[in-house]
Amino acid sequence: MSADDQKRAAGYAAAELAEPGMVVGLGTGSTAAWFVRALAERRLDVRCVPTSQATADLGASLGLTIISLEDVTEVDLTVDGADEIGPGLALIKGGGAALLREKLVWEASRRCVVIADAAKQVPVLGAFPLPIEVVAFGHRSTALRICDALAECDLGVAPRLRLKDSAPVRTDGGNLIYDAACGRIEDPAALARALKSVTGVVDHGLFLDLADEALVGGPVGVTRLEP
Repeated sequence: MSADDQKRAAGYAAAELAEPGMVVGLGTGSTAAWFVRALAERRLDVRCVPTSQATADLGASLGLTIISLEDVTEVDLTVDGADEIGPGLALIKGGGAALLREKLVWEASRRCVVIADAAKQVPVLGAFPLPIEVVAFGHRSTALRICDALAECDLGVAPRLRLKDSAPVRTDGGNLIYDAACGRIEDPAALARALKSVTGVVDHGLFLDLADEALVGGPVGVTRLEP
């Protein structure tokens, strides 16, 4: 199976977890898009909270009922992809620049399921550059303080401003993204705390103790993982 076939298999397996009447969180990215398509095909009576405008547009085009997180107090089930899945279902997310909205929906959810192809499962987080969302105002001075936070965790790397077509990438919330090529993150919890303490950092792509299970597509089918 190709990586895209594995993503598709995981997305379709996750769609079977949805039930009529649920509020469902819709993730962002190529893997999550397979879940959105599969959920739409089931034609269930569900309301969907998207984690990005791109996902909202996709869901609406497929006939799903799209609502805002402000419209509900709780999300029953959120399904989303990940850039890396480490031990204990610790995740790196944010490759699609939707990490803040993703985390807000995840933290409002009773159950969170991460879906991915087999290549996303890693023994140690960090090969994928860690996205860090920052306020645009004073972002270069914020980046210097991020360097200090990384150094506190023995990560001597400098975060790089994410660009597209030579212009800074803007999130749906109007913020910017810095990516830190950490290599290996030996203590994700300590790094998460250090980054969150930096004024100007809105949030980071470390999703810790949030995933209840993972559905990972592989050469012989979908494997279910628990923390």
